[in-house]
Amino acid sequence: MGKVGKLMLCLLLASLSACRHAPDEDRVREAIAAIAEAAEAGKAGDTVEALTEDFEGNAGALDRRGLANLVRLYALRGQTVHVLMGPTEVTPRGDRMVATFTVTLTAGAGVLPDNAGAYEVETGWRKDGSEWRCFTATWKRAL
Repeated sequence: MGKVGKLMLCLLLASLSACRHAPDEDRVREAIAAIAEAAEAGKAGDTVEALTEDFEGNAGALDRRGLANLVRLYALRGQTVHVLMGPTEVTPRGDRMVATFTVTLTAGAGVLPDNAGAYEVETGWRKDGSEWRCFTATWKRAL
């Protein structure tokens, strides 16, 4: 193998290594996108997969089990929820991450009549083994 071939092989291996070890901020963004996608698909287990067992939403208004049950309820009724994500900003805070974003929830007839709309969301993430897990979230209607 010539010098160019070796260089190309090294670049290929380096790029594969970089893909396998995505930066923590990107891994949090990917987890948020997966949660939104699972919620739209009505997959309760996948929706809460990246949440910790002690997850707390809006100071106790919603926990992990409650979110899963909410997704199950809509799926059982054949109702769909659509999630439109804004850009996600992820900021390291010590050994944790904070992710902020806007999300717009829309739905078919009869679904989320009071809850549809745009929200500002802040989530807290901590490492659980090698995975980032969301342990807290707060949201308020965007103006």
